Amino acid sequence: MRKTWLIFSQAVTVAVAVLFVVATLKPDWVRRQPGNGLPSIVSISQAPSIQQVSLPPGGSAPSYSGAAKRASPAVVSITASKAPARSPHAEDPWFKFFFGEQGAQQREQPQVGLGSGVIVSPEGYLLTNNHVVEGADDIEVQLVDARRAKAKVVGSDPDTDVAVLKITLDKLPVIAFGSAETLQVGDVVLAIGNPFGVGQTVTSGIVSALGRNQLGINTFENFIQTDAAINPGNSGGALVDTNGNLLGINTAIYSRSGGSLGIGFAIPETTARQVMEGLIRDGQVTRGWIGVEPRDLTPEIAETFNLPIKEGVLITGVLQNGPAASGGLRPGDVVVKVAETPVGNTVQLLAAVAGLKPKEKALIGVQRGDKALEISVLVAQRPRGKAAPREE
Repeated sequence: MRKTWLIFSQAVTVAVAVLFVVATLKPDWVRRQPGNGLPSIVSISQAPSIQQVSLPPGGSAPSYSGAAKRASPAVVSITASKAPARSPHAEDPWFKFFFGEQGAQQREQPQVGLGSGVIVSPEGYLLTNNHVVEGADDIEVQLVDARRAKAKVVGSDPDTDVAVLKITLDKLPVIAFGSAETLQVGDVVLAIGNPFGVGQTVTSGIVSALGRNQLGINTFENFIQTDAAINPGNSGGALVDTNGNLLGINTAIYSRSGGSLGIGFAIPETTARQVMEGLIRDGQVTRGWIGVEPRDLTPEIAETFNLPIKEGVLITGVLQNGPAASGGLRPGDVVVKVAETPVGNTVQLLAAVAGLKPKEKALIGVQRGDKALEISVLVAQRPRGKAAPREE
């Protein structure tokens, strides 16, 4: 018995020693992939948290050619086509008489859209925008090396305008994820995509603003704003740092002409990665929902109702028989906290409620007149693709 125990203890000691050596010399071998629980069949690359911009010899101005070379191979062009609905009169002789054979064929031409995407996994998973592939019957991806492949939609999330595609090709180039959380206004960024279908293009600029919201583009908005030129066709492409690491997915521009005016928006990689996880694992993104219509609390409203608080979200409507109504929330209440998260505006309320787990109870802190209350609400699952961004 003692001999068996000695053998066991020696084996454990050796195993611990091996683990220590591996963890010290090769930490990537034992470190979990930073996917917040992505399935084991999906592997992604995470860049180190601290990186330096490489300077050319002689101390001249920095060049971003290295970043472009590292990131560009993983950025693809996407052609999404949608078959037109066949006219019931296409074979009608009178229809052909008035419009002719050519006119009938033109009315049946497929609709084709161009966009971009980013390969984020060697297994063939791509990130792009939902609006690039929405409603498409056929999706083709072209790599920088001219290889082409049909893509299938793994899932899409209209609320964030993120979609995940999958292609089957060998030796795929993969982009490394950077850190959008450490991004600062003034940081240099590159936008890579396929503008106007002319071919892959790299533009540079700086981060103009962070956390842009209330733009009416998506339901959940937390955009990185940049002045790097983003044009139609760039949608779904990569916004990268000066080391070629993915910071965001380019998704929209502010423009009166259809071209770049120096105001572009990208979905942060943190949001895109979280959505990708849900789509690959569950086929959808699960979010909490309580069924209220919120409005930012202004000083004028607070004064009108003699409220002792300055920040919060005024509830202007409560869905009948919805989770909030069943829990006792009323129109006129001002929400100041969701679970342990303080909320000061509708955007924060939307995000806080979305982060709640459906079918679980959550405490909602409210100000009702001069009384501070905590109301327990049984959270429901947010309806998919909910059209009204102001209804939570």
